[in-house]
Amino acid sequence: MSVTKRLVTVLAVAGVAVAGLSAPAAGVVGAAPSTSRTPDAKHPVAKIALTKKLSALRTDVWVKSPSMGGKVKVSVLTPRSGNGPRSTVYMLDGAGGTSDVSDWITKGKAGEFFAGKNVNVVLPVGGAGTFYTDWQRRDRKLGKPMWETFLTKELPPLIDARFNGTGRNAVVGLSMGGQSAFALAVRHPNLYTGIASLSGCPPVSAPLNEGYVRTTVGRAGGDATNMWGPFGSKGWVTHDPTSNLDALRGKNIFIAAGSGAIGPLDFDTRPDGDVPKEAVTASGSALELLTYRCSQQFAWQLRANNIKFTDGFRFIGTHSWQYWRRDLPVLWPTIARGL
Repeated sequence: MSVTKRLVTVLAVAGVAVAGLSAPAAGVVGAAPSTSRTPDAKHPVAKIALTKKLSALRTDVWVKSPSMGGKVKVSVLTPRSGNGPRSTVYMLDGAGGTSDVSDWITKGKAGEFFAGKNVNVVLPVGGAGTFYTDWQRRDRKLGKPMWETFLTKELPPLIDARFNGTGRNAVVGLSMGGQSAFALAVRHPNLYTGIASLSGCPPVSAPLNEGYVRTTVGRAGGDATNMWGPFGSKGWVTHDPTSNLDALRGKNIFIAAGSGAIGPLDFDTRPDGDVPKEAVTASGSALELLTYRCSQQFAWQLRANNIKFTDGFRFIGTHSWQYWRRDLPVLWPTIARGL
């Protein structure tokens, strides 16, 4: 079977678990409002509406976002010690992210890992199937999310003001969020010093990679044409990091993916819900093969343009938190260099 046919088969069998959006939980503690810029009656600004301190290291924050048309929840992790200025790491979920808490917290053990690191960690909630981008048209299922505007313009000044940020940032994403991390970085080259993708597919303008994007959005009930327009149009091109690789020059870059081959860690997989373990493993193997080939393609393009990066490509590994948890300490030295 040719590579093309094999990857088409991958798209047909790979499952991407997603969850719908939901409103913030009730019972939170109110906070004095902070705004992202000077208020203007004609141009409403984002502001922190509510906060809830869940522990000494975690605060959940609801931001009233004009671009998103409502309150958006993010979790913020702060270090165990140290009150001085800190850089900020933004961590994006994959398409299976839930609507109440980031998978990086519940499955990735980000809280434990970052407890001793002198950084803020910001984890948005509720972006399943959206690619954390500004949608062109309203979608019947997903609405018209404007994640890019929220993440790059509204949220950073609020985080820096409330949590003593330095203005230096990095962005890390897995699966869907890995593509988003690089798309945001090339579209806002002055915002991030480091970018990391785990099992993502950064370049989206090739037909097979388009299929990955459409499948991911479709699993959440959305239509990717409402997101970036018809395939091949400007929306797809400008969200493909290979269209502006020079924006990545000098950044601290990390890319990782597994080959899709099943390894020992896959025997510890605990599926959510009633899906058989064998089906989850097979789906994860197929999807990881696709993201591995796509990530390798992206790495080749970086090399061809003399853009330095660090990779964590593995000979085994499926699309699973069993591997991403172990990738976090591996990617950290690369990202930390710019912070």
